[in-house]
Amino acid sequence: MTEDTKHVPAEERFERQDMTAHAVFAFLLSLILGGVVVYFVIWGLYHYMDARQRSRQGQQSPLVKQVETDTRIVSPDEINKFPQPRLERNERTEIKDFRLKEEQTLNSYGWVDEKAGVVRIPIERAMQLVAQRGLPTTPKSGTSPPSAVNVATEAAERSDTSNEPAKTKAEPPK
Repeated sequence: MTEDTKHVPAEERFERQDMTAHAVFAFLLSLILGGVVVYFVIWGLYHYMDARQRSRQGQQSPLVKQVETDTRIVSPDEINKFPQPRLERNERTEIKDFRLKEEQTLNSYGWVDEKAGVVRIPIERAMQLVAQRGLPTTPKSGTSPPSAVNVATEAAERSDTSNEPAKTKAEPPK
């Protein structure tokens, strides 16, 4: 190293090519103006597309009623006119009520279809019955399901408590 090198104190060192305040303000101003120009270009584009769509739209039927009311405002009486599903008013209480209703349905007896004789039993009782009786099975492939006549005959034989042998065929008189 040569001894000609001068040591400059740290407070005097800076880059001579830094941006000036004037350049920074010019950049910010151009950024703001660019944003405003883009806003108006998009606004004009949307208005152009809206006018074009309205001009291409066909004539409305004269039977259609023209409603000039603001549909964004709904009174509480009109809420029930809307089909399901409706928007929630209070999510926490509605989900709590829904879960309570479902829990009550799972843990109570009741009719599902009274005319068809279909009932609902508590889920705990249903699990006990499945554990006790087992799941229903389907017949193996290639076998025919039992006929209603054979099932009824077998049930009648099991319920017979007379201890007499079952007559399979009508015996000829003697």
